[in-house]
Amino acid sequence: MNVLQAALLGLIQGLGEFLPISSSGHLLLGRMVMGFTVDESPAYFMLDILLHIGTLIPVIIVFWKDWWAILRNPFKSKTLLLLFIASLPTLVVKVLFDDFIDGAGTGWFLGVSFLMTALFLMLAEIISARKKSSSDQPGFFHAIVMGCMQGIALLPGVSRSGSTLAGGLLSGLNRKSAAKFSFMMSAPAIVGAMLIEGKEALELGYFSQLELLPTLVGIAVAAVSGYLAIRFMLSLISRVSLNWFALYVAILGIGFLLLQLAGFPGVEPFAIPEAVEGALHTVML
Repeated sequence: MNVLQAALLGLIQGLGEFLPISSSGHLLLGRMVMGFTVDESPAYFMLDILLHIGTLIPVIIVFWKDWWAILRNPFKSKTLLLLFIASLPTLVVKVLFDDFIDGAGTGWFLGVSFLMTALFLMLAEIISARKKSSSDQPGFFHAIVMGCMQGIALLPGVSRSGSTLAGGLLSGLNRKSAAKFSFMMSAPAIVGAMLIEGKEALELGYFSQLELLPTLVGIAVAAVSGYLAIRFMLSLISRVSLNWFALYVAILGIGFLLLQLAGFPGVEPFAIPEAVEGALHTVML
C-alpha cells in the first residue's frame, strides 16, 4: 500500500464515519476498486482499526467540553450513563451475531446493507417531519433505541452514524441533538473495537504488515476529514434532507447488487458463506 492509497482510505473513513453513508461499506468498495487481494486482508484489517482511531480524534476535539464535564464528575454524569446504555445493545449484537458480521465483511452482503441504510434514513426523514415536537436532550429511551440501531450498523455497509441518527429521530430527538449524541456514541464504539480487535491483531502480528508512513498519512487524513464531516453535519443537519443521503446509498446498493448478479470480476457474489449459515442456524436454535 502506498501513501496515496492510504490517504484515500483515510478520506473514505473520515467522511463515511460521520456522513450517513457507511465508512465500512465504502472502505470495502475502495479496496475492491484498488484491487487489494485476500492475502493483504490482515494488513487492511489492522489499518481499519487505526483509521477509526483517526476519526476518534475529531470527536474528542469537537466535543471536548462534554468529555471534560464527564471526566470531572464521572459518577454524576448523565451523558456517561447514556453512552454506557447505548453501548450495551451493540455488545449483545456483537456476541450473538459475530460470525455473521465477520462473514459479511467479505462484501457479499454489501448491496443489501446499503439499501438498509437508505431505508433507515428515509423512514427517519418521513417520521421526524411529521412530528410536531421533539426533545433537545437525549434520555434513556433515546439511548436504547440509538444503541439498538448501532448494533445493526455492525454490518459493513450499514451506516453507524446514519442508523443511530435515524434511531434518535425515530425516538423523538431533534435533529441536532440526535446528530451530536450519535457522534459521541462513536467514541466508546471505537475504543471498544480497538481494545478487542487490536488485541487480536497484535497477537497475530498484523502490525508488522503495515508500513509506517502510509499508515500515519491515512490516520491524519481520517482525522482531518472526520473533523470537517462532523462540523458539516452539525451545521447543516437541520436544513439538509436525509433523503439525499438515502438516494446516494440506495443507488450504491442497487448498483452493487447488479454487479453481483452479473458476476462482475472482483465483486463478491451474493451467497451466504457456510460459516455464516452455521452461525444463523445456531442462533435460531
